[in-house]
Amino acid sequence: MVKLDMNGSYELKKEKIEEKITKISSGNYALGHIKDKSFIVEYVGRSDDDLNKRLIKWVSSYKRFKFSYATSPKAAFEKECKNYHDFGENKSLDNKIHPDRPDGSSWACSDCDIYD
Repeated sequence: MVKLDMNGSYELKKEKIEEKITKISSGNYALGHIKDKSFIVEYVGRSDDDLNKRLIKWVSSYKRFKFSYATSPKAAFEKECKNYHDFGENKSLDNKIHPDRPDGSSWACSDCDIYD
């Protein structure tokens, strides 16, 4: 069974985001809902610099979120790629495309050859 390795789930509301994400940091998130007491992942994403600010942009788009801090933008990118592939890519997720690399980076996805 695949895992997100994230904190949560929490209601996707500005107040809850500000309560739970207390430091300015790169990080990852999953958006979704609860069904039969399980968190159903609908979208995965990342922030390269401010996870709190990025998540607030999603308020009212989904019901719940999970998150984790990342040690660097590269670590956030790598985890987003892993989550994207683990949870069904654009066939199962609302993500339309593979996670994009930050401008100016040459990082590769370890799960596919999209950036080879």
